[in-house]
Amino acid sequence: MVFFSPRSGPVSGSLAVVTPSYGPDLELCKDLNRSVLAMTAVDVVHHIVVPRNDRGDFENLAGPRTQIHDAREYLPRTFVHIPWLNMWINATRPWPPIRGWIYQQIIKLAVCASLDTDGVLLLDSDSVLVRPTTLDAFSVEGEVCMYRKPRGVDHTLPGHRQWHISGRKLLGFQTPPADGDLTDYICWPCLWEPRVVRDLLLHIERATGLAWPTAVGSQLHFSEMMLYGIFVDEVLGGKRASTTMQGTVHSAEAALSGTEIQELLRSGPQDALAVMLSAKAHIPLETRRRELKEFTDYIDKTDRTSQP
Repeated sequence: MVFFSPRSGPVSGSLAVVTPSYGPDLELCKDLNRSVLAMTAVDVVHHIVVPRNDRGDFENLAGPRTQIHDAREYLPRTFVHIPWLNMWINATRPWPPIRGWIYQQIIKLAVCASLDTDGVLLLDSDSVLVRPTTLDAFSVEGEVCMYRKPRGVDHTLPGHRQWHISGRKLLGFQTPPADGDLTDYICWPCLWEPRVVRDLLLHIERATGLAWPTAVGSQLHFSEMMLYGIFVDEVLGGKRASTTMQGTVHSAEAALSGTEIQELLRSGPQDALAVMLSAKAHIPLETRRRELKEFTDYIDKTDRTSQP
């Protein structure tokens, strides 16, 4: 089984942060990295994984707690990038091509599997941490929890149901998901346990008879978070979970004004650790930064005055 570990080897510690990124999201990734360094402990390393051609643009972020990785380190040699397109071809299974969305999820799985930590926090470039964040924030009585929302996938989310179907297929299930509403596992931020990811990838290889990147890359519809949740619940037998996301999220591909951003942020969970404002919403960088700073200033003042 291949995990494509980075050449620098695994990182010891309780928590790591993983972010796949690329050139167009550099400024967003800078803001995320600053927040990770400010809001996590000194032993937490932020792993930023980027295409080889973009690595030079990100190298200025490298430091004792930030490692910049070449995405090729985590991909099989059979994966070949199609020039000028956000697609890859797997020479061992050329059809269908691997779309950028699937490629990014393969990277997340591979990086997480390579780390020797108790937990990995998945944060895309369009997220920032707004409160101190530790593994304890995702744990109950010493057990790391995951996000689970029963009946969260209804008829208005056909794509989510398709992710259930593809996830079950990769895990070797012979039956489709049940009719009716299904469990949702999509969340921001997302906490995974690397040991569980390694077991998940090994299970995929046993179930499909394929190297796991080939099996995942052959999917037209896929969600890494849905796959992880289904594996934990239906293969491992479930574990502690939370029905509340620890982030405030704007995932729609629609821009927000400054006022709308503030309304969103202040209406989110009172103890949210992170904010995700989708890059696809094309919110001007200046607006985004201004409103997030105002919100973090508000949080800082509110949290300090609420302390005994």
